[in-house]
Amino acid sequence: MEMARAVVLLLLAVAALSCTSAAASGPSCHADDSAALLAVKAAFNNASFFEYWTPEFPCCDWYGVDCGDDYLPSDDRVISLAITRDDNITGTIPGDAIAGLTRLRDITFFKVPGITGPIPAALANISGLRVLTISHTAVSGPIPSFIGDKFTDLGILDLSFNSLTGAIPASLAKPPKLNSIDLSRNRLTGSIPRLLLSKAGQQAFLTLSHNNLTGRIPAEFGAVNFVQIDLSRNQLTGDASMLFGSGKKELVSAYLSRNALSFNMSQLQLPEELNFLDVSHNSIYGSIPAQMANMTDIQLLNVSYNRLCGEVPTGGNMPSFDAYCFQHNKCLCGAPLSPCTH
Repeated sequence: MEMARAVVLLLLAVAALSCTSAAASGPSCHADDSAALLAVKAAFNNASFFEYWTPEFPCCDWYGVDCGDDYLPSDDRVISLAITRDDNITGTIPGDAIAGLTRLRDITFFKVPGITGPIPAALANISGLRVLTISHTAVSGPIPSFIGDKFTDLGILDLSFNSLTGAIPASLAKPPKLNSIDLSRNRLTGSIPRLLLSKAGQQAFLTLSHNNLTGRIPAEFGAVNFVQIDLSRNQLTGDASMLFGSGKKELVSAYLSRNALSFNMSQLQLPEELNFLDVSHNSIYGSIPAQMANMTDIQLLNVSYNRLCGEVPTGGNMPSFDAYCFQHNKCLCGAPLSPCTH
């Protein structure tokens, strides 16, 4: 028994030593990155979010900071900066300081309502950026064209819930790896760039809702493999049928409500995987495709406030929806609406 106990204690001691050694050999902090982060802290007047950003701790351990990557997990260079959920941080984004983080891959400002001013031009110097999130802030001004021109590795762009104005720059179609764009809840105007997400590959995600965009949905969107597209609450006109069809097998959700779209819904081929479809408050005509009756995965369907006619599809396995999902059309009938009389 004494021998067994001694062996167990020896193993525990070795394990503890291994853990201590692993911690000691973890990423510390590159001096240049530490200086850049301290400049970020100073620019935001040493707000409480940065309380533990002090030289006593390696900057790789600071809140909101990550170092290393999948290939070099012990690397001491900062690759991710996330400043989130703090009402006490005020001021503009310190672009020059952040640009000092030369290995940065991911920038996040999320739910920091005191951040104002434009997206700084100095961020263009971070050439390896893969994710840019500036969301739920008071950032204003135009979307800089350098986001598309300089960030060739960009995969995800989220500039939602801000006060951005002006047009969507055509340069956002350039990054070859960009497959997710969210510009919703801003004050953007003008048309949608025709080649937006044309290089997205097998899956694309686009959210442009709650803006003041005008013009037609680009015909080129017919060649984009959207999983989710939300163009609702704009002033878009014309056809949207190119978003659907037998080849759109990835499409799960399409939100097109509260525009001025006008097209014949009768001949649409809806993807079997479609879960959410809202085309309400437009000028869509024709009838609801009979195929809809067999769409067992549909969870949301709203075609109200259009010019549709004919009978609501029944007899299949489609879930039932309330009458308001079909109301205020030209002559739709059948359950859950009034019975058809013709």
